[in-house]
Amino acid sequence: MVRPDTLTEQNSNLADGQGPTECLRRLVLTNFRSYARAELRCDGRPVVLAGENGAGKTNILEAVSVLGPGRGLRGVRLSEMARRTEADNAFSDEGPAAPGAAVHWAVAATVQTAEGDVEIGTGLTPQTGERRQVRLKGAPAASAAALAEYLRVIWMTPAMDRLFTDSAGGRRRFLDRLVLSGDPAHGTRVNAYERVMRQRNTLLREGRNDPAWLAALEIELAEFGVAISAARRDLVGKLAFILDEDSSFPRSVIALDDPLADDLGAQAAVDVEQAFSERLKANRAQDAVAGRTLDGPHLADLQVRHRDKNMPAARCSTGEQKALLIGLIFAHARLLERQKGPKPVLLLDEVAAHLDERRRQALFDEICALGLQAWMTGTDRLLFKGLGDRAQWFSVTPGAVHSDIRPS
Repeated sequence: MVRPDTLTEQNSNLADGQGPTECLRRLVLTNFRSYARAELRCDGRPVVLAGENGAGKTNILEAVSVLGPGRGLRGVRLSEMARRTEADNAFSDEGPAAPGAAVHWAVAATVQTAEGDVEIGTGLTPQTGERRQVRLKGAPAASAAALAEYLRVIWMTPAMDRLFTDSAGGRRRFLDRLVLSGDPAHGTRVNAYERVMRQRNTLLREGRNDPAWLAALEIELAEFGVAISAARRDLVGKLAFILDEDSSFPRSVIALDDPLADDLGAQAAVDVEQAFSERLKANRAQDAVAGRTLDGPHLADLQVRHRDKNMPAARCSTGEQKALLIGLIFAHARLLERQKGPKPVLLLDEVAAHLDERRRQALFDEICALGLQAWMTGTDRLLFKGLGDRAQWFSVTPGAVHSDIRPS
Protein backbone atom coordinates (compact mmCIF):
# COMPACT_ATOMS: atom_id res chain seq x y z
CA MET A 1 0.00 0.00 0.00
CA VAL A 2 1.44 3.38 -0.95
CA ARG A 3 1.81 5.67 2.03
CA PRO A 4 -1.20 8.05 2.12
CA ASP A 5 0.94 11.08 2.98
CA THR A 6 2.88 10.77 -0.27
CA LEU A 7 0.09 9.57 -2.57
CA THR A 8 -1.73 12.91 -2.87
CA GLU A 9 1.48 14.80 -3.59
CA GLN A 10 2.63 12.23 -6.15
CA ASN A 11 -0.66 12.26 -8.04
CA SER A 12 -0.68 16.06 -7.99
CA ASN A 13 2.80 16.16 -9.50
CA LEU A 14 1.82 13.71 -12.25
CA ALA A 15 -1.28 15.70 -13.09
CA ASP A 16 0.82 18.88 -13.34
CA GLY A 17 3.29 17.13 -15.65
CA GLN A 18 6.10 17.45 -13.11
CA GLY A 19 6.59 13.74 -12.57
CA PRO A 20 8.56 12.17 -9.72
CA THR A 21 11.55 13.87 -8.14
CA GLU A 22 13.97 11.27 -9.54
CA CYS A 23 13.57 10.16 -13.15
CA LEU A 24 15.16 10.14 -16.59
CA ARG A 25 14.80 13.50 -18.30
CA ARG A 26 16.85 12.72 -21.41
CA LEU A 27 18.03 9.52 -23.06
CA VAL A 28 20.49 9.39 -25.97
CA LEU A 29 21.40 6.23 -27.89
CA THR A 30 24.41 6.14 -30.21
CA ASN A 31 25.08 3.11 -32.41
CA PHE A 32 22.94 1.09 -30.03
CA ARG A 33 21.03 -1.88 -31.52
CA SER A 34 18.81 -0.53 -34.32
CA TYR A 35 19.62 3.14 -33.66
CA ALA A 36 22.38 5.17 -35.25
CA ARG A 37 21.23 7.94 -32.95
CA ALA A 38 18.03 8.51 -31.02
CA GLU A 39 17.10 11.03 -28.35
CA LEU A 40 14.09 11.10 -26.05
CA ARG A 41 13.23 13.99 -23.74
CA CYS A 42 10.93 13.09 -20.86
CA ASP A 43 9.05 15.02 -18.21
CA GLY A 44 8.88 12.28 -15.57
CA ARG A 45 5.44 10.88 -16.39
CA PRO A 46 5.08 7.23 -17.43
CA VAL A 47 6.43 6.71 -20.94
CA VAL A 48 4.49 4.75 -23.60
CA LEU A 49 6.53 3.48 -26.57
CA ALA A 50 4.17 2.25 -29.29
CA GLY A 51 5.15 0.64 -32.56
CA GLU A 52 5.06 -2.47 -34.70
CA ASN A 53 6.92 -5.65 -33.83
CA GLY A 54 10.59 -5.23 -34.65
CA ALA A 55 10.46 -1.43 -34.64
CA GLY A 56 12.97 -1.20 -31.78
CA LYS A 57 10.82 -0.58 -28.69
CA THR A 58 12.58 -3.15 -26.51
CA ASN A 59 15.94 -1.77 -27.64
CA ILE A 60 15.07 1.50 -25.91
CA LEU A 61 14.21 -0.32 -22.68
CA GLU A 62 17.47 -2.25 -22.94
CA ALA A 63 19.35 1.03 -23.32
CA VAL A 64 17.84 2.28 -20.06
CA SER A 65 18.65 -1.04 -18.37
CA VAL A 66 22.39 -0.79 -19.14
CA LEU A 67 22.48 2.47 -17.19
CA GLY A 68 22.83 0.24 -14.15
CA PRO A 69 25.04 -2.66 -13.04
CA GLY A 70 24.91 -5.87 -15.05
CA ARG A 71 24.35 -6.66 -18.71
CA GLY A 72 20.87 -5.28 -19.12
CA LEU A 73 17.46 -6.83 -19.56
CA ARG A 74 18.48 -9.23 -22.33
CA GLY A 75 21.58 -10.41 -20.44
CA VAL A 76 23.69 -10.69 -23.60
CA ARG A 77 27.33 -9.91 -24.30
CA LEU A 78 27.90 -6.18 -24.39
CA SER A 79 29.33 -6.33 -27.91
CA GLU A 80 26.01 -7.71 -29.17
CA MET A 81 24.34 -4.37 -28.38
CA ALA A 82 26.28 -2.54 -31.09
CA ARG A 83 24.59 -1.37 -34.27
CA ARG A 84 26.12 -3.38 -37.07
CA THR A 85 25.24 -1.42 -40.18
CA GLU A 86 27.17 1.80 -39.60
CA ALA A 87 30.62 2.87 -38.43
CA ASP A 88 31.18 3.52 -34.75
CA ASN A 89 30.70 7.01 -33.34
CA ALA A 90 32.35 8.74 -30.43
CA PHE A 91 31.35 8.30 -26.81
CA SER A 92 30.72 10.71 -24.02
CA ASP A 93 28.20 10.95 -21.22
CA GLU A 94 26.48 13.69 -23.28
CA GLY A 95 25.67 11.28 -26.13
CA PRO A 96 27.58 11.51 -29.44
CA ALA A 97 30.82 13.29 -28.58
CA ALA A 98 33.37 15.25 -30.53
CA PRO A 99 35.58 13.11 -32.79
CA GLY A 100 38.23 11.28 -30.86
CA ALA A 101 37.69 7.76 -29.60
CA ALA A 102 35.68 5.35 -31.73
CA VAL A 103 33.18 3.18 -29.91
CA HIS A 104 30.91 0.27 -30.60
CA TRP A 105 27.94 1.87 -28.82
CA ALA A 106 26.97 4.42 -26.18
CA VAL A 107 23.98 5.26 -24.00
CA ALA A 108 23.81 8.54 -22.12
CA ALA A 109 21.15 10.09 -19.91
CA THR A 110 20.25 13.09 -17.84
CA VAL A 111 18.90 11.92 -14.50
CA GLN A 112 16.86 14.29 -12.39
CA THR A 113 17.73 13.88 -8.72
CA ALA A 114 16.76 15.70 -5.55
CA GLU A 115 20.06 17.60 -5.83
CA GLY A 116 19.65 18.52 -9.50
CA ASP A 117 20.32 17.02 -12.93
CA VAL A 118 23.17 14.53 -13.27
CA GLU A 119 24.72 13.33 -16.54
CA ILE A 120 25.52 9.62 -16.69
CA GLY A 121 26.60 7.37 -19.53
CA THR A 122 28.06 4.05 -20.52
CA GLY A 123 29.50 2.58 -23.69
CA LEU A 124 31.76 -0.01 -25.26
CA THR A 125 34.93 0.84 -27.17
CA PRO A 126 37.02 -1.41 -29.42
CA GLN A 127 39.92 -0.94 -27.01
CA THR A 128 38.09 -2.26 -23.93
CA GLY A 129 36.73 -5.52 -25.35
CA GLU A 130 33.74 -6.59 -23.24
CA ARG A 131 34.59 -4.14 -20.46
CA ARG A 132 32.42 -1.05 -20.83
CA GLN A 133 33.26 2.51 -19.98
CA VAL A 134 31.17 4.40 -17.44
CA ARG A 135 30.97 8.15 -16.97
CA LEU A 136 29.36 10.14 -14.17
CA LYS A 137 29.13 13.93 -14.23
CA GLY A 138 31.55 14.06 -17.15
CA ALA A 139 34.28 11.99 -15.49
CA PRO A 140 35.21 8.29 -15.79
CA ALA A 141 33.87 5.97 -13.08
CA ALA A 142 35.58 2.86 -11.76
CA SER A 143 32.76 0.45 -12.59
CA ALA A 144 29.10 0.15 -13.58
CA ALA A 145 28.21 -0.30 -9.91
CA ALA A 146 28.71 3.45 -9.49
CA LEU A 147 25.66 4.09 -11.70
CA ALA A 148 23.40 2.76 -8.94
CA GLU A 149 24.11 5.91 -6.95
CA TYR A 150 21.92 7.82 -9.41
CA LEU A 151 19.65 5.28 -11.09
CA ARG A 152 18.03 1.99 -10.09
CA VAL A 153 16.18 -0.02 -12.70
CA ILE A 154 13.59 -2.82 -12.44
CA TRP A 155 12.31 -4.60 -15.51
CA MET A 156 9.74 -7.11 -16.64
CA THR A 157 9.88 -8.75 -20.07
CA PRO A 158 7.69 -11.33 -21.87
CA ALA A 159 10.37 -13.97 -21.26
CA MET A 160 9.69 -13.60 -17.53
CA ASP A 161 6.11 -14.83 -18.03
CA ARG A 162 7.61 -18.32 -17.70
CA LEU A 163 9.29 -17.50 -14.39
CA PHE A 164 7.17 -19.80 -12.24
CA THR A 165 7.32 -22.76 -14.63
CA ASP A 166 10.96 -22.19 -15.60
CA SER A 167 13.93 -23.87 -13.95
CA ALA A 168 15.17 -22.92 -10.50
CA GLY A 169 18.07 -21.20 -12.27
CA GLY A 170 15.68 -18.76 -13.91
CA ARG A 171 14.13 -17.84 -10.57
CA ARG A 172 17.59 -17.46 -8.99
CA ARG A 173 18.62 -15.04 -11.72
CA PHE A 174 15.36 -13.13 -11.23
CA LEU A 175 15.96 -12.92 -7.50
CA ASP A 176 19.57 -11.86 -7.99
CA ARG A 177 18.48 -9.03 -10.30
CA LEU A 178 16.14 -7.79 -7.58
CA VAL A 179 18.94 -7.93 -5.03
CA LEU A 180 21.34 -6.20 -7.42
CA SER A 181 19.06 -3.19 -7.90
CA GLY A 182 19.43 -2.38 -4.21
CA ASP A 183 22.89 -3.85 -3.61
CA PRO A 184 25.27 -3.26 -6.56
CA ALA A 185 28.00 -5.39 -4.93
CA HIS A 186 25.80 -8.48 -5.13
CA GLY A 187 26.68 -9.09 -8.76
CA THR A 188 30.38 -9.03 -7.95
CA ARG A 189 29.88 -11.62 -5.21
CA VAL A 190 27.85 -13.90 -7.48
CA ASN A 191 30.45 -13.68 -10.25
CA ALA A 192 33.27 -14.36 -7.80
CA TYR A 193 31.44 -17.37 -6.33
CA GLU A 194 30.88 -18.87 -9.78
CA ARG A 195 34.51 -18.27 -10.77
CA VAL A 196 35.86 -20.00 -7.66
CA MET A 197 33.36 -22.85 -8.02
CA ARG A 198 34.52 -23.45 -11.62
CA GLN A 199 38.13 -23.63 -10.43
CA ARG A 200 37.23 -26.16 -7.75
CA ASN A 201 35.17 -28.24 -10.18
CA THR A 202 38.05 -28.33 -12.65
CA LEU A 203 40.51 -29.53 -10.01
CA LEU A 204 38.16 -32.28 -8.87
CA ARG A 205 37.27 -33.44 -12.39
CA GLU A 206 40.93 -33.62 -13.39
CA GLY A 207 41.86 -35.51 -10.23
CA ARG A 208 44.32 -32.88 -9.05
CA ASN A 209 44.03 -33.58 -5.35
CA ASP A 210 45.86 -30.59 -3.90
CA PRO A 211 44.47 -30.30 -0.35
CA ALA A 212 45.87 -26.84 0.31
CA TRP A 213 44.57 -25.41 -2.96
CA LEU A 214 41.17 -27.02 -2.56
CA ALA A 215 40.90 -25.83 1.03
CA ALA A 216 41.67 -22.25 -0.01
CA LEU A 217 39.02 -22.38 -2.73
CA GLU A 218 36.46 -23.85 -0.34
CA ILE A 219 37.06 -21.10 2.19
CA GLU A 220 36.46 -18.53 -0.58
CA LEU A 221 33.35 -20.37 -1.74
CA ALA A 222 31.99 -20.35 1.81
CA GLU A 223 32.64 -16.63 2.27
CA PHE A 224 31.04 -15.62 -1.02
CA GLY A 225 28.27 -18.19 -0.72
CA VAL A 226 27.14 -17.10 2.73
CA ALA A 227 27.19 -13.44 1.67
CA ILE A 228 25.04 -14.29 -1.36
CA SER A 229 22.55 -16.28 0.71
CA ALA A 230 22.40 -13.53 3.32
CA ALA A 231 21.57 -10.89 0.69
CA ARG A 232 18.88 -13.07 -0.89
CA ARG A 233 17.40 -13.95 2.51
CA ASP A 234 17.28 -10.29 3.51
CA LEU A 235 15.47 -9.26 0.33
CA VAL A 236 12.96 -12.13 0.46
CA GLY A 237 12.11 -11.23 4.06
CA LYS A 238 11.54 -7.58 3.20
CA LEU A 239 9.50 -8.43 0.11
CA ALA A 240 7.33 -10.81 2.12
CA PHE A 241 6.50 -7.92 4.46
CA ILE A 242 5.59 -5.64 1.54
CA LEU A 243 3.47 -8.38 -0.03
CA ASP A 244 1.25 -8.35 3.06
CA GLU A 245 -0.02 -4.91 2.06
CA ASP A 246 -3.12 -4.29 -0.03
CA SER A 247 -2.62 -4.43 -3.78
CA SER A 248 -4.68 -4.40 -6.96
CA PHE A 249 -2.88 -7.58 -8.01
CA PRO A 250 -2.93 -11.06 -6.46
CA ARG A 251 -0.67 -11.30 -3.45
CA SER A 252 1.92 -14.02 -3.28
CA VAL A 253 3.67 -15.86 -0.47
CA ILE A 254 7.39 -16.18 -1.16
CA ALA A 255 10.15 -18.19 0.47
CA LEU A 256 13.80 -18.92 -0.24
CA ASP A 257 14.68 -22.60 -0.57
CA ASP A 258 18.34 -22.51 0.50
CA PRO A 259 19.87 -24.42 3.44
CA LEU A 260 22.51 -21.73 3.93
CA ALA A 261 19.80 -19.09 4.29
CA ASP A 262 18.02 -21.32 6.83
CA ASP A 263 21.25 -21.70 8.80
CA LEU A 264 21.71 -17.93 8.85
CA GLY A 265 18.41 -17.67 10.70
CA ALA A 266 19.82 -19.63 13.62
CA GLN A 267 23.60 -19.14 13.58
CA ALA A 268 26.22 -16.43 13.18
CA ALA A 269 27.48 -15.95 9.63
CA VAL A 270 31.02 -16.98 10.58
CA ASP A 271 29.75 -20.30 11.92
CA VAL A 272 27.69 -20.91 8.79
CA GLU A 273 30.77 -20.22 6.67
CA GLN A 274 32.87 -22.70 8.61
CA ALA A 275 30.21 -25.41 8.44
CA PHE A 276 29.77 -24.87 4.68
CA SER A 277 33.50 -25.08 3.98
CA GLU A 278 33.67 -28.30 6.02
CA ARG A 279 30.79 -29.78 3.99
CA LEU A 280 32.56 -28.88 0.77
CA LYS A 281 35.67 -30.69 1.97
CA ALA A 282 33.65 -33.76 2.96
CA ASN A 283 31.87 -33.76 -0.42
CA ARG A 284 34.96 -33.66 -2.63
CA ALA A 285 34.69 -37.29 -3.74
CA GLN A 286 31.01 -37.12 -4.73
CA ASP A 287 31.50 -33.72 -6.39
CA ALA A 288 34.39 -35.18 -8.40
CA VAL A 289 32.17 -38.02 -9.64
CA ALA A 290 29.32 -35.63 -10.46
CA GLY A 291 31.66 -33.13 -12.11
CA ARG A 292 30.00 -30.28 -10.24
CA THR A 293 29.44 -28.88 -6.76
CA LEU A 294 26.34 -30.46 -5.23
CA ASP A 295 25.87 -28.07 -2.31
CA GLY A 296 25.63 -24.31 -2.16
CA PRO A 297 23.58 -21.21 -2.97
CA HIS A 298 23.93 -21.90 -6.71
CA LEU A 299 21.16 -24.48 -6.16
CA ALA A 300 18.77 -22.17 -4.29
CA ASP A 301 15.22 -21.57 -5.50
CA LEU A 302 12.60 -18.86 -5.01
CA GLN A 303 9.27 -20.43 -4.07
CA VAL A 304 6.08 -18.52 -4.89
CA ARG A 305 2.47 -19.34 -3.99
CA HIS A 306 -0.81 -17.59 -4.75
CA ARG A 307 -1.87 -16.40 -1.30
CA ASP A 308 -5.66 -16.44 -1.67
CA LYS A 309 -5.75 -19.77 -3.51
CA ASN A 310 -2.95 -21.33 -1.46
CA MET A 311 -1.63 -22.74 -4.71
CA PRO A 312 1.91 -22.89 -6.16
CA ALA A 313 2.31 -20.18 -8.77
CA ALA A 314 3.37 -22.80 -11.32
CA ARG A 315 -0.12 -24.37 -11.12
CA CYS A 316 -2.00 -21.09 -11.60
CA SER A 317 -3.41 -20.00 -14.94
CA THR A 318 -1.29 -18.01 -17.37
CA GLY A 319 -3.19 -14.83 -16.54
CA GLU A 320 -2.82 -15.39 -12.80
CA GLN A 321 0.91 -16.00 -13.19
CA LYS A 322 1.26 -12.72 -15.08
CA ALA A 323 -0.66 -10.89 -12.36
CA LEU A 324 1.43 -12.53 -9.60
CA LEU A 325 4.61 -11.46 -11.39
CA ILE A 326 3.37 -7.88 -11.70
CA GLY A 327 2.51 -7.94 -8.00
CA LEU A 328 6.07 -9.06 -7.18
CA ILE A 329 7.59 -6.35 -9.38
CA PHE A 330 5.44 -3.66 -7.79
CA ALA A 331 6.25 -4.92 -4.29
CA HIS A 332 9.94 -4.62 -5.10
CA ALA A 333 9.39 -1.13 -6.51
CA ARG A 334 7.64 -0.08 -3.30
CA LEU A 335 10.50 -1.54 -1.27
CA LEU A 336 13.15 0.40 -3.21
CA GLU A 337 11.06 3.57 -3.12
CA ARG A 338 11.13 3.46 0.68
CA GLN A 339 14.82 2.68 1.01
CA LYS A 340 17.71 5.09 0.94
CA GLY A 341 18.91 5.79 -2.59
CA PRO A 342 17.40 6.84 -5.92
CA LYS A 343 13.84 5.85 -6.71
CA PRO A 344 13.59 3.01 -9.22
CA VAL A 345 12.64 3.35 -12.87
CA LEU A 346 10.31 0.59 -14.14
CA LEU A 347 10.80 -1.01 -17.57
CA LEU A 348 7.70 -2.97 -18.60
CA ASP A 349 7.99 -4.65 -21.99
CA GLU A 350 4.66 -5.62 -23.61
CA VAL A 351 3.14 -5.51 -20.14
CA ALA A 352 -0.47 -4.82 -21.19
CA ALA A 353 -0.76 -7.34 -24.02
CA HIS A 354 -2.26 -10.22 -22.01
CA LEU A 355 -4.16 -8.30 -19.35
CA ASP A 356 -7.92 -7.73 -19.42
CA GLU A 357 -9.22 -4.18 -19.26
CA ARG A 358 -9.73 -4.26 -15.48
CA ARG A 359 -6.18 -5.45 -14.84
CA ARG A 360 -4.74 -2.92 -17.33
CA GLN A 361 -6.46 -0.07 -15.53
CA ALA A 362 -5.23 -1.41 -12.19
CA LEU A 363 -1.72 -1.53 -13.64
CA PHE A 364 -1.85 2.09 -14.78
CA ASP A 365 -3.36 3.30 -11.52
CA GLU A 366 -0.72 1.46 -9.50
CA ILE A 367 2.10 2.97 -11.56
CA CYS A 368 0.77 6.48 -11.07
CA ALA A 369 0.10 5.86 -7.36
CA LEU A 370 3.70 4.76 -6.88
CA GLY A 371 4.85 8.06 -8.36
CA LEU A 372 7.64 6.35 -10.30
CA GLN A 373 8.68 6.75 -13.89
CA ALA A 374 7.65 3.66 -15.88
CA TRP A 375 8.62 2.91 -19.49
CA MET A 376 6.08 0.67 -21.25
CA THR A 377 6.03 -0.81 -24.75
CA GLY A 378 3.20 -2.15 -26.89
CA THR A 379 2.11 -2.69 -30.47
CA ASP A 380 -1.42 -1.41 -29.84
CA ARG A 381 -1.57 2.15 -28.55
CA LEU A 382 -5.20 1.69 -27.55
CA LEU A 383 -4.16 -0.75 -24.82
CA PHE A 384 -2.68 2.24 -22.96
CA LYS A 385 -5.64 4.55 -23.52
CA GLY A 386 -6.49 4.38 -19.82
CA LEU A 387 -3.35 6.35 -19.01
CA GLY A 388 -4.52 9.38 -20.99
CA ASP A 389 -2.57 12.53 -20.16
CA ARG A 390 -0.95 10.83 -17.21
CA ALA A 391 1.59 9.39 -19.68
CA GLN A 392 4.02 10.73 -22.24
CA TRP A 393 3.59 9.12 -25.66
CA PHE A 394 6.18 8.17 -28.30
CA SER A 395 5.86 6.39 -31.65
CA VAL A 396 8.68 4.02 -32.54
CA THR A 397 9.58 3.21 -36.14
CA PRO A 398 12.69 1.34 -37.33
CA GLY A 399 15.68 3.42 -36.24
CA ALA A 400 13.65 6.41 -35.02
CA VAL A 401 11.52 7.64 -32.11
CA HIS A 402 8.95 10.43 -32.42
CA SER A 403 7.03 12.34 -29.75
CA ASP A 404 3.32 11.55 -30.11
CA ILE A 405 -0.08 12.42 -28.71
CA ARG A 406 -2.28 10.07 -26.74
CA PRO A 407 -5.00 8.14 -28.60
CA SER A 408 -8.44 9.74 -28.44
